[in-house]
Amino acid sequence: MTAGQRLDSRAVEDRRAWAEQVELSHFVNTYYQLRDLRLCAETGTVLIVGPGQGLSPVVLGWKRYRVTTVDVDAILRPNVLGSVQELGMFRDGTFDAVIASHVLEHLPEASLDDSLKEIARVGRFAIVYLPVAGVHAQLRFRSNFRDFDFAGLLDLRNPVTRADPTRPHFTEGQHFWEVGLPGFRVRDLLLRFGQWFEVLDCYRNRDWLPSQNFVLKSRRPPATGEPR
Repeated sequence: MTAGQRLDSRAVEDRRAWAEQVELSHFVNTYYQLRDLRLCAETGTVLIVGPGQGLSPVVLGWKRYRVTTVDVDAILRPNVLGSVQELGMFRDGTFDAVIASHVLEHLPEASLDDSLKEIARVGRFAIVYLPVAGVHAQLRFRSNFRDFDFAGLLDLRNPVTRADPTRPHFTEGQHFWEVGLPGFRVRDLLLRFGQWFEVLDCYRNRDWLPSQNFVLKSRRPPATGEPR
């Protein structure tokens, strides 16, 4: 076995170990996906890009959504093997909603627009969650009295840190970029999303601080007979 083969074998085992992990953040993430789908009118069919540990497809299936998964990694056992940049295996408007949760940051910026365009093409709505750069702190007050919930958030990051278009170097070398970096601040992303989507909601996940969440509606004209 060559050194390259040993590295490939180790990478496969690492991916398998990651796919078997179950953490609190996975449940929080799935809950918010389910909640945000309620903002997407008449949603029945859902495409999940990057199924991860597989929790979201199961829970959405319990709630009677018809779920299809797509991923580039066969270890995650997606229904369809493929990339978010090239969803040509699906026709325009195939899905009521597309979920891409902590997926797009694994792509260089040069691939981001193509991916967003494809998501807007195949789905009427999109739920996009992205990681927030830096270290995060929260001071939160909650009460069951009138569902009171107030939080003060603080993000700490190096102000000179920049994304590198040629290599991923955030989050243990997995992410090319993250929310909050120059060119990827929330306002920058909203402008980019606006080319293909109407933004229905944009919020910080108080229950999982490293996540900035977007609920989007495709600007693609609906096909004949497709609900508006």
